[in-house]
Amino acid sequence: MAIPDFVLALREKIGTVPLWISGVTAVVVRDSGERRDVLMVRRADTGAWTPVTGIIDPGEQPAVAAAREVKEEADVVAVPVRFSRLGVTDEIVYANGDRAQYIDHTFLFEYVSGQPFPADGENTEARWFPADALPEMSPDMAERVDAALSGEREARFDS
Repeated sequence: MAIPDFVLALREKIGTVPLWISGVTAVVVRDSGERRDVLMVRRADTGAWTPVTGIIDPGEQPAVAAAREVKEEADVVAVPVRFSRLGVTDEIVYANGDRAQYIDHTFLFEYVSGQPFPADGENTEARWFPADALPEMSPDMAERVDAALSGEREARFDS
């Protein structure tokens, strides 16, 4: 995962202490009439399949950040449809000792255009999966996808 410049600047001042970082998850769907597909990417750092995720830049709106991440990571244009879930990750400790927790804003997005591929080096694969045949993923990522695909009008809030 590429580290944004603002996080690098913070790390220069505070070292590896835990950071509270705002993040986004974009669950992008493409309806073909007969089936619904979900865009998934395989992360270069862990090999895990996930929807597109990323960090919100200072001053950036969460839905705008999610759309930017979809374009940067998978070269797909998509538009936000619904805010689906707000949650907090467990603390993550990176190989260099940096620690962080992410407040994640999950959105359902609708596909507009583009052929998915790993556009920025953060992922090794980007492709569509049928919504009923998604690859194995962590429980947290599965919950994000489930919240986005649920059709619920209200967003889910972790407790």
